[in-house]
Amino acid sequence: MVEIKFLKDENKVIAYDNKNIIGECEFIIDKNTWNIIHTYVKKEYQGQKIARKLVELVVEKAKENNKQLIAECSYAKKIINKL
Repeated sequence: MVEIKFLKDENKVIAYDNKNIIGECEFIIDKNTWNIIHTYVKKEYQGQKIARKLVELVVEKAKENNKQLIAECSYAKKIINKL
């Protein structure tokens, strides 16, 4: 079962299958802006919307913290524009 954890102190969201890291979404915090710079999911887990869930959790947490969100990561930018 895939579990997704938000790790603000590490500036990332991690997806786990049991204890194995299967994906992550990294962001940079700069004053009032969070910038998603990288999203990755292992090949064997792609196509399960895990990357989307990673990005959506960063979006949710940015809103909770009243932060502006931008994305250098092309995948994250595409998801953010759909929300």
